[in-house]
Amino acid sequence: MSGYSNGLIWAIIAALGLGSFLLRYSFMGFLGDRQLPAWALRYLRYTLVAVMPGLVAPLVLWPAATGGTPDPARLLAAGAALTAGVLTRNTLWAIVSGLATLYLGLWLLG
Repeated sequence: MSGYSNGLIWAIIAALGLGSFLLRYSFMGFLGDRQLPAWALRYLRYTLVAVMPGLVAPLVLWPAATGGTPDPARLLAAGAALTAGVLTRNTLWAIVSGLATLYLGLWLLG
């Protein structure tokens, strides 16, 4: 099929798994019992804020379910989740409001 032997494919999988483990262990294993510096903790607070828009924005603006065209239901759901998150500062309420708005928008708008 791809020209690679089963042994080579498994060797690649094992090497990627080992590399992934070593990357995680280098941070958690070596630094796990030490207090991180204040500057590192300050920057780590913003990790989720930096990563989540990058994960969510393509799903809202170019969803695979619509063939890559923006959908009003998904835009409304993103707006509702953002509004609920800003007003309540609660992740669970943001998720629930976005989910409810998405399903209601899909049901109403088709």
